[in-house]
Amino acid sequence: MSGFLGAALALGPLLAGPAHAQNQTSQWFVPGQAKPQTAPRPSTRSVPSPAAVPEPPAGLGGPVDLPGVNPEAGGTAPQVQMQLPPAPEIPPIPKGSATPAAIIGILSVPDVLRVSTAYQAAYKELNARAQKLNEDAQKEQNALRELGQNFAAERSKLSPEQIRAKEREITDRATEAQRRFGERNRIIQEAGQYVMAQLNRTMEQVAQQVALSRGINLVLNRAQILGTTADFDLTPAVAEVLNKVLPSVVVPPDGVSPLTMAKPETANKTAAKEAPAAKPAAKTPQKH
Repeated sequence: MSGFLGAALALGPLLAGPAHAQNQTSQWFVPGQAKPQTAPRPSTRSVPSPAAVPEPPAGLGGPVDLPGVNPEAGGTAPQVQMQLPPAPEIPPIPKGSATPAAIIGILSVPDVLRVSTAYQAAYKELNARAQKLNEDAQKEQNALRELGQNFAAERSKLSPEQIRAKEREITDRATEAQRRFGERNRIIQEAGQYVMAQLNRTMEQVAQQVALSRGINLVLNRAQILGTTADFDLTPAVAEVLNKVLPSVVVPPDGVSPLTMAKPETANKTAAKEAPAAKPAAKTPQKH
């Protein structure tokens, strides 16, 4: 019955706070150029508590062994010796232009988010929705527990048909509750991702503009720097500009997934099509 309890704890990057949002950005970029591709990283999304994870179907449970790893021995298995095909020949690469000297700036994404009015307002709204979800889930679990206790007390007085019907009623209610609260949690997760996508897009553009205004061609994540001075820090300037150009973000209405929200231009075109055509004004008959 407690399968749905705690499902609202996995609230995505936004509700995890500014420090978690740092992990959602690339470690560096070159201002004015295309963002470099980085290797995919493991998901940092928070995981529901063990009670929130339903039991896997029969035959699908248990750990998955990775190739080359022996879980029993706790280490890597001996590598298999394989005969590789001939390596391709690499042609000489023509000499290109020299890489410019690096002019470095430092940016702290968590510090920018801490003073971002858009981030703080969205965090407050989505956190309130998550708390409401947890409260509703707790109430439903208490109701199911009480229903089960009453059924256990009356079981001896019921016929086999009544027992099966009551068991089916409790099971169906628990299943429906898990589905309903899981759906609400998913929508909150998607809303958080929608908000962070807006923030990350504008923050990167602002950071590039600030860097270009100072002649900087390489911006590093401050979390990866052991030490630096304020002369390299672009964080205050980026935070100031971000609050000016993006004082707020669009937060989907409560219970509405951003995946179902129509784009503004699409909504405008649809409204124009559905609007009734204006009728020409009737002519006033002239008196002769």
